[in-house]
Amino acid sequence: MNLKNKSVLVTGGAGFIGSHLVDSLILEEPEKIIVVDNFFLGKNENLADAQKNYNCLKVYDQDASDYEKMKTILDTEGIDVIFDLAVIPLPASLDKPEWTFKHNLDLTVTMCELARNDLFKTLIHFSSSEAYGTSLSGPMDENHPLNGTTTYAASKAAGDLLIFSYCKTFGIDASIIRPFNNYGPRQNEKSYAGVIPLTIKRVLNGMAPVIFGDGKQTRDYLYVTDTANAAIEIYKHKNTRNRVLNIASGREVSIRYLIEYIAKNLGCHHKPIYEPTRPGDVRRHIANIFLAEDLIGFHTSVKFEDGLKTTIDWYKKNMGN
Repeated sequence: MNLKNKSVLVTGGAGFIGSHLVDSLILEEPEKIIVVDNFFLGKNENLADAQKNYNCLKVYDQDASDYEKMKTILDTEGIDVIFDLAVIPLPASLDKPEWTFKHNLDLTVTMCELARNDLFKTLIHFSSSEAYGTSLSGPMDENHPLNGTTTYAASKAAGDLLIFSYCKTFGIDASIIRPFNNYGPRQNEKSYAGVIPLTIKRVLNGMAPVIFGDGKQTRDYLYVTDTANAAIEIYKHKNTRNRVLNIASGREVSIRYLIEYIAKNLGCHHKPIYEPTRPGDVRRHIANIFLAEDLIGFHTSVKFEDGLKTTIDWYKKNMGN
């Protein structure tokens, strides 16, 4: 399977991972690429490169959880495949837990119903490693229990189970990508931002970096273009249908190491400020990626430190724009 001459829709396509996916999709020469984004966190400027490289890119300012409006878009555009990245992010669940859970589940229900009613052919749904919670026994494979500790994590786990139910009961054509901790240019640095852009922003503003907890909690970081390319490969390989695949580096990085690396790279001489542990914070994240290696030949192409240096340089140039 390939995407050449296909009609592709990306929900959340103006966001961090979504916009990088759009860039990668252009190289596949589809007939059309449609972006649906309500710009809760997405930005028009994230699509600037895509609009230069793909003149017929069409963007709908629309909440992807609205079934009737999404149906109208699909009827109009004649979509073959949806890459589903629209989401309310984890930090929002600490402020608005009920809304985050309900909205994320509504987004997934809408995609499943559109697929059940044959309004498009294939769904590639973006889940999250947060669904696992803290690793119970070393690298987590896809059979690791779903022990999420936030309503965001619960919404992603519930969405995955919902998709599997539609695959088994209604025969929809769907695969689930479960990315671990993505980083890279364009990651949101404002409301509900992640640790990397927040730390870069603080240091560039002359402030000390902040570490929540003891800094020994770990993450499995993956450069965003590796995730985008993996999603396309998952579409291309039919053996991924009705399955979930971890997409990660398989390397464990402590938050303390991450923040100290950023501070050193930016010439920061302030000692980190230690704050109380965030509610629901995962203690350990590291992925087993054997299944992705086996089914789609997945491998990482960007070393963590190299990708982080590229990310820092991008924010130095673009922060505040």
